[in-house]
This record gives sequence, structure tokens and C-alpha cells, in this order.
Amino acid sequence: MKYLITIIFITIVNTTFAQQVDKEFINPFRIKPSGYTHTVVSASGRTIYISGQVPVNEAGQVVGEGDLKAQTKQVYDNLLYCLRFAGARFEDVVKMTTYVVNYKPSDIDIVREVRKGYLSKENPPASTLVGVQALAHPDYMIEIEAIAVIPDKGN
Repeated sequence: MKYLITIIFITIVNTTFAQQVDKEFINPFRIKPSGYTHTVVSASGRTIYISGQVPVNEAGQVVGEGDLKAQTKQVYDNLLYCLRFAGARFEDVVKMTTYVVNYKPSDIDIVREVRKGYLSKENPPASTLVGVQALAHPDYMIEIEAIAVIPDKGN
């Protein structure tokens, strides 16, 4: 019985490792950045490109009009839905680009507060934040696009 349990455990461990994608999170500077990684290298896997997600719910209605925090949460929920639909998780995200309308320095604290509830604290993705004049709809305050890498289907 002891050997059977050991064999089952080894099989589960091997299966788990076989399904992971080798990603290396690199911060070449002396001080590690807060909330993002400078460089992410993926040696294998399938790449998922998620177009910019905006603060709309399943009915297509704008959520949190005039409220950057509410809109950021809706955008992250939409990203989570897209990731799950593609068979991925936030831990698989290697790059994000965030667009904020009429960006001001205090906006970063709002975005960081929401994103810390979704992203890996140990290995956050490479990230860029861009202040823009406007997005596709006048009530959108934020849009985020993402790139994720997941195991090849053959693994």
C-alpha cells in the first residue's frame, strides 16, 4: 500500500510539472520594482493575446461610471474571464499594458490596489501603464490588454 501511494504521488507530481510552462521572471536592476517585472522569458508554451478589456459587464453596460476603482475591478474581472475561457490563470500572464484616461500620478495607487488582488505577488508580469486622452467610449476610464503563456496542448 505504501508503494502504491508513492507511485500515485510521483505520477501526480510528474503530471503537474509536465503541464507547467517554463517562465523566468528577471529583474536586472538592484532594486526589485513594485508590482511588475522588468523582463519575462518563456521557453515554451502557447501564447494567448487578450485584447484590451474595458469596464463593461456581461450585458455590455458600462460599470462604475466616473469611478476608476470600480472600472479597474470590472476590467480585471473581464480579464479573468478571458483567461479562464482560454485555459489560463493570472499566474500565466507575462505582459500587461494598462491605458488610463487623463492619467494623474494618484491613479497608480488605485490601479495597484485592485491589481494586487489578481496578480502574483512573487512574479508579477512585465507591465506598462500609459496615460491617454480618450478610449473607445467616453465613459471608459481604463483599458487593459494582456499576454499569457500556457502549456502546449500536447503536454
